[in-house]
Amino acid sequence: MTVHLLKMCVGCDSVEDLSDWQRRRRVERRKAGEKHLTYHVTRNYPKRTDEIVGEGSLYWIIKGYIRVRQRIRAIEQFTNKEGDRKCRIILHSKLVRTVPKPCRPMQGWRYFEEADVPADLCSGSDAGAHLPDKLADELRSLGLL
Repeated sequence: MTVHLLKMCVGCDSVEDLSDWQRRRRVERRKAGEKHLTYHVTRNYPKRTDEIVGEGSLYWIIKGYIRVRQRIRAIEQFTNKEGDRKCRIILHSKLVRTVPKPCRPMQGWRYFEEADVPADLCSGSDAGAHLPDKLADELRSLGLL
C-alpha cells in the first residue's frame, strides 16, 4: 500500500510561486554541483519510507488547500553543518496539480493515506485547470466551476 506525505508550503501564495521558488533553487544547486536538485529538508525522518518511496508523493498545502503534489524519488538522512540530523525528501521536479481540497494548518509533515488524497487535475480536461488558483477558488465558491 502506498503512503504519501502532506506538508504546508509556507511562504507560497500559489502553485506558480512554488514552481518559481523550486526553479531558482535548482539553478543554485546545479551551480553548487549538488547531486540532487529538487528536494525538501525536514527535521524528522519518516519511519514508513518503504511505503512512500517510488509511488508516494508529497502533497503541498497552499493557502489552506491541498493544490499540488510531487512524486517522491528517495528519502535520506544526513547531518547538516551544525551537526543536526535532518531528512532530505528528494522529489521529481514535475508539479502535478490536484483538485483543491481544504486542509487545516499543521506543523511539520503528516502521513497521508491513499484513500484521502485528492484527484489529479488532468491538463485541459478539468474546469479551472489552467486558471490561477485565486480565480479558480473564487469561481468554485460561486458554483461556477
